[in-house]
Amino acid sequence: MTAKSQVKIGFEVSFIEPQAHYAEVEMTISGLAKDYIDVKMPVWAPGSYLVREFSKSVEGFKATAAGKALKHEKVRKNTWRVYAAKANTVKIKYRVYAFEVSVRTSFIDDTHAFLSNTGVFMYPDGLLKHASTVKIIPYKGWTKVSTGLEPVAGKEFTYTASDFDILFDSPIEVGNQDVFDFMASGVKHEVAMFGGGNYDKEKLKVDMAKIVEQGTAIYGENPNKHYTFIVHNFSTGSGGLEHLNSTVLGASRNGYSTTEGYKGFLELVAHEYYHLWNVKRMRPVALGPFDYDNENYTTSLWVAEGFTAYYENKLMLRAGFITEKEFVDQLVTAVSNVSNIPGAQVQSVAEASYDAWIKLYRPNENSNNTTVSYYAKGEVVGILMDIAIAQATKGTKSLDDVMKAMYLQNKAQKRGYTDAEFKAMVEKISGQDFTDFWAKYVNGTTLPEYAKYFGYAGIKVTNELEGKSSPYLGVTSKKTEGRMFITSIMRNTSAWVDGLSVNDELISIDGTPIESAVERMPAISGKNVGDVVVIKVARDGRIRDFNVTLKNYPGIKLVGAVDENAGELQNKVRQAWFKK
Repeated sequence: MTAKSQVKIGFEVSFIEPQAHYAEVEMTISGLAKDYIDVKMPVWAPGSYLVREFSKSVEGFKATAAGKALKHEKVRKNTWRVYAAKANTVKIKYRVYAFEVSVRTSFIDDTHAFLSNTGVFMYPDGLLKHASTVKIIPYKGWTKVSTGLEPVAGKEFTYTASDFDILFDSPIEVGNQDVFDFMASGVKHEVAMFGGGNYDKEKLKVDMAKIVEQGTAIYGENPNKHYTFIVHNFSTGSGGLEHLNSTVLGASRNGYSTTEGYKGFLELVAHEYYHLWNVKRMRPVALGPFDYDNENYTTSLWVAEGFTAYYENKLMLRAGFITEKEFVDQLVTAVSNVSNIPGAQVQSVAEASYDAWIKLYRPNENSNNTTVSYYAKGEVVGILMDIAIAQATKGTKSLDDVMKAMYLQNKAQKRGYTDAEFKAMVEKISGQDFTDFWAKYVNGTTLPEYAKYFGYAGIKVTNELEGKSSPYLGVTSKKTEGRMFITSIMRNTSAWVDGLSVNDELISIDGTPIESAVERMPAISGKNVGDVVVIKVARDGRIRDFNVTLKNYPGIKLVGAVDENAGELQNKVRQAWFKK
């Protein structure tokens, strides 16, 4: 084998036909001198737990040495074998089609190119830990490149990555994006805005810096030398994907001028920036080193994503963007939402994490009845755990202390944590056994004991629907070409029990034609729980009548407020929880 230090890997990316959504990639491998070289493209993007089969977008694969074509063949769905005949330098060229707008997939048109690198760059098998360089050749009229990759001194638009994990974790924006920067926690932060928008750069510099400072305050250090926000502003946009020293955000270009829209953007910033510590460094042991050929299973995404969803609220509170009341309202609503999901009593949050690859990103009409999001349930687990730790320590500790300790422990160990290690740290910080908590809320399907936990913090939580009678059919429906069709049915509701089905066309209820969403129909709202209604549907072209006995709405609607008569311990717990 040739010594690893002698091998050089370089890429050149150009855009001959951006209007047709293509990137041209040339990969040069020198110093390997093998009979054959297998080059592979990842099948998924870390942070988005779905096999996306990026190789499906590759075409025109060619390999040469000294200007002569080399034989090659596809040996796996994402692997090309190049018969190099011990050539010292091999050039591989291919095209990538990129036309999916999301934070995790590449998109190219005549205005810009966004490269999500797991779907663009291949790697030689066995050389994931090898360094590489990337040269970007912008399309005519494009003048800027934004990325978290390290620039190569003296070479325009040329970057280096110490290994392929770094390369794959460093998306690239190419075009004429609006670029500005700010300093926070001793780190330069660059913001690259594509798509225009009614944002105020000076205001964003101040407010984004506040979020950075609050996140850094929890962990005591900011691990980056520089950080890049790539923001895609579309007519409607949302979502984000975390990276080691960058993130990609989707936003609404005209949403910055409204209070709701602006707070929503800052929440997204807070969520993705918090990932800088939680999952990009303090991570489940299964999430790195990555296997880019297969699923990487873990039962701890409820910490990686759920806790991050929770901490975006804490960062917003501590940065002064929401009030304590808004903070409590948001968390109480989060508990309500999870409690109202039938699947939360079927699938544990640990199972939801493990099954992310086959369930969360592949929902169907019955998903709400069988699954729960590890984002949503993980956030609720974070809320309960945070309050429980503050209660156990009489307000001297919180979940912040657990997260910081785990971050520093993983940093020292240079590896991720196991489920058992995370539980052990919670018990160490709190001084209490959390076995029952884990059995109920992590590995079990117990609904949140909201009155108990919020009560620890002096927050009174009540269910506004308790004792109320509200007839409920239990379906969602959608109007298509003037006809109303059932799109989902909630488990154990009237429609579920009495035989209605997804895809049934709703025609009438007790003879009244159905023209709008069923749950708002007077034919339902004017009835009482226990009444029997005749619902006429068309199923597979046949008319059928169903006698449906209306049951009560099974959900809850929680409201919370600070108890003015809370005791001293409750007040200490609440302050440890808020810790502004």
